[in-house]
Amino acid sequence: MANPNNPLRKLNAAGQSVWCDNIHRAMLTSGGLLTMIEDDDLRGVTSNPAIFDKAIGTSHAYDALLERELERDRSQSPRDLFFALAIEDIRDAADAMRPVYEKTGGVDGMVSLEVSPDLAHDTEATLREARELHARLGRPNVMIKVPGTRAGLPAIEQLTAEGINVNVTLLFSVERYAEVAEAYLRGLERRLAQGQPIDRIASVASFFISRVDTLLDPMLAETRPDLQGRIAIANAKLAYQRYKRIYGGERFEALRAAGARPQRLLWASTGAKNPAYPELLYVEELIGPETVSTMPPATYEGFREAGTVAQTLEQDVAEAERQVKALAEVGIDLAAAADRLEQEGVALFVKAFTNLLHHLEAKAARLAA
Repeated sequence: MANPNNPLRKLNAAGQSVWCDNIHRAMLTSGGLLTMIEDDDLRGVTSNPAIFDKAIGTSHAYDALLERELERDRSQSPRDLFFALAIEDIRDAADAMRPVYEKTGGVDGMVSLEVSPDLAHDTEATLREARELHARLGRPNVMIKVPGTRAGLPAIEQLTAEGINVNVTLLFSVERYAEVAEAYLRGLERRLAQGQPIDRIASVASFFISRVDTLLDPMLAETRPDLQGRIAIANAKLAYQRYKRIYGGERFEALRAAGARPQRLLWASTGAKNPAYPELLYVEELIGPETVSTMPPATYEGFREAGTVAQTLEQDVAEAERQVKALAEVGIDLAAAADRLEQEGVALFVKAFTNLLHHLEAKAARLAA
């Protein structure tokens, strides 16, 4: 029987959905994912190229699937092979999460698969691949991850208008988040104008946390050490205030009346990368309703063991505003920092994806031999 004092279950009860930022074939074949759903009230799963690179490139768990794909068609490229493996994982995870999807009325129970990161600056290619992945997955509780780049914005709008669930990833600034929300609203409005239903569309905007401090902390070391480890949280708190204004306004009210749901903010990059910071800093400081926290395995397990649940997201908002404004006083341009983080984030995912394809190519050659 599930422990009612499990902090992860308490986090869900507080209005913040717990998702896990990890997927691996072993989670699916061992029953580990089902145990997390039953014991922890897990509400969703996210993936990215780095997660798949680690899962596929460093284990033999995918060898049988890879052999099966090679027997089916030896002419497949490493990219084809990757998506064949990834789609099987995402489908199986979505099937495991389906009862959560049904129980929450389609709010949670979601599993995300990202378009190829090397398409981040190509709107049309992103649209083509997102549609193809959505069709191949064939599950109502999957989200297609699309980077929130300039090129991603029109893709987010179009996919929403087509009724495809979108997880917008790599968001670092409040301004870009607002542009993403605008794209989502336009997509809903277009779909509604076409007489199409909008009541089963789910979307999240993945706002990255710890990477902001990782970049800014060294810049603050000399001038404002008191702000080290604080800007990422302050930035997220201000994004949530913008969320409340957008989805509490008249424009969304008309969509809500037709069954639309807000595009929830999802806190990503929640693991503390600085060992001097508390392990659960970026989870415990950002707890609030109508949000999602996706946690890497170590953070997830740490919160399960010792997490503290309190409504922190709207505490000290005025202080968060002062902290962000203080950056300009010491010559730090937060918008420029966010642009840099977006570029670096895309580059890191492209690198992980390239490594993954090389691993697959080498593994396929070994299996063929």
